[in-house]
Amino acid sequence: MRVVIAEDNVLLSTGLELLLRRAGCHVAAVAGDAPGFLTAVREHRPDVTIVDVRLPPSFRDEGIRAALEARRELPGLPVLVLSQYVEQQYAAELLSSTGGGVGYLLKDRVSRVDEFVDALRRVAAGGTAMDPEVIAQLVHRAGDPVAALTPREREVLGLMAQGCDNNAIASRLVITANAVHKHIGNIFAKLGLAVTDSGHRRVLAVLAYLNGPVRGTGAGSAGVSGR
Repeated sequence: MRVVIAEDNVLLSTGLELLLRRAGCHVAAVAGDAPGFLTAVREHRPDVTIVDVRLPPSFRDEGIRAALEARRELPGLPVLVLSQYVEQQYAAELLSSTGGGVGYLLKDRVSRVDEFVDALRRVAAGGTAMDPEVIAQLVHRAGDPVAALTPREREVLGLMAQGCDNNAIASRLVITANAVHKHIGNIFAKLGLAVTDSGHRRVLAVLAYLNGPVRGTGAGSAGVSGR
């Protein structure tokens, strides 16, 4: 798995490079700013990218803007965003971009090496990896539609957004897979989303709905791939 990293903090970027290499990944390039990241992506065509939201010179949104630009140039490019804090606007914008795997993790998750590498592989495969804290804030922001969900349905929605499949959700909540299936059906019904295929398409559809309609797409598809 070829990885391109955009991170200006040398200590963190070095740590990421070391842990990824130990996990058997090939770090093709490490960039400290947005232009360097875009150049590296064009040159190496990585399997997945890791991008800090805030990069030089202004340390505002250069990283997420570069990630979105890279996805426009290379449709389906998987992007795992790292952030010090939950940046709701940027999380929503990334989720609303079309195609490919997406992830949004807080930087303190990197210290949980196995979980971090698993999340990166999931994003590289076209899936999702959302930090539980990000999900909690997005759900809180969503308002009335999510208020209709039961506490258990909210739990299921949160685990879906983290990339868990039905069996994993069942195991985490100590319920049957059939019960999970019913909860997911209820979630889609209450949010007004058509049940399409299984997998990560539904996760992105739900998240896109929670953050408002995606321009140019319907809420039920969110413009994502069928993975």
